[in-house]
Amino acid sequence: MTQPARQENMHESVITVNHLSKRFHDGDIDVTVLNDINFTIKPSERIAIVGASGSGKSTLLQLLGGLDKPTQGEVILCGEDLNKVSEEACGHLRNQYLGFIYQFHHLLPEFTALENVAMPLMLRKDSVSNIQQQAKHMLERVGLKERVQHKPSELSGGERQRVAIARALVTKPKVILADEPTGNLDSKTAQHVSDLMMTLNQELQTAIVMVTHDMDLAKTMDTVYELKDGVLNTA
Repeated sequence: MTQPARQENMHESVITVNHLSKRFHDGDIDVTVLNDINFTIKPSERIAIVGASGSGKSTLLQLLGGLDKPTQGEVILCGEDLNKVSEEACGHLRNQYLGFIYQFHHLLPEFTALENVAMPLMLRKDSVSNIQQQAKHMLERVGLKERVQHKPSELSGGERQRVAIARALVTKPKVILADEPTGNLDSKTAQHVSDLMMTLNQELQTAIVMVTHDMDLAKTMDTVYELKDGVLNTA
């Protein structure tokens, strides 16, 4: 296996990772989770990251999303170094360019599917009518036209995850960061959800970076990286 080559031409990538490292300190113990990682994510590219539990996959995803700070190195999102901007600016960049999907949907139980999907748009100071229209349209795109007024408790597991996908995509992000998005679903529902993500990837030209234990799903992606001993290699 070879270390992924660093992409020098920044404008061709939506995310560029340069010499990224992350260490955790616990008393006298110093643990290196990620060590000198370099790779790029191009528009509409589909990337899978695989590796053993505890190998740092979720940590890497958090760094890509600006949800944590690296010990060394940089994450460049659409020309902006996430480590050099304020927390407020980082939040704005996340809302503008990124969508997040997790193993557990993290929908707010007291709100309807429509309200959950609309929430990322509320930060953009658009009109309520336009926000609702966009949210409703995205729910229709994921096959939930008849479920927009249902709360999470009234939806199946697969439907809840489709709401989460709609929420992640409603802002038309450049990149979706997905952490085990099918890990909590039965095999049939997981296949449906993964097929939906691939279809929307093609239609919306949104790049996908997916952490997964499902090698069959990983093999449907353009590139598969393995994270082992803190190092990211092409699998």
